[in-house]
Amino acid sequence: MAKFEVSWKRSDEDGVKWQVYSCKEGDGWAFFQRERRFDNWERVENPGLGDWMELLDGIDRRANRRLCKPEEARKLRAQILKMFPGTELPPPIR
Repeated sequence: MAKFEVSWKRSDEDGVKWQVYSCKEGDGWAFFQRERRFDNWERVENPGLGDWMELLDGIDRRANRRLCKPEEARKLRAQILKMFPGTELPPPIR
């Protein structure tokens, strides 16, 4: 796993639980998932809005604790709005 990453768990429509993480790659973010602990991480090519919102929450929390720059959260917000126009984003955590 990369140095700057955010991880979380989610369930899909069928009730299958997934471990998900995202890491910074250049100017963008790469998403990976696996079902069980010892499974290989698989790259997620088109992550859904829910995954982007989880990433935004993690970046906001890190920016609040000064573990990353606040501009990362602003860039991510702009990227989400570009991919999912009309999405209502939560205000930044202060």
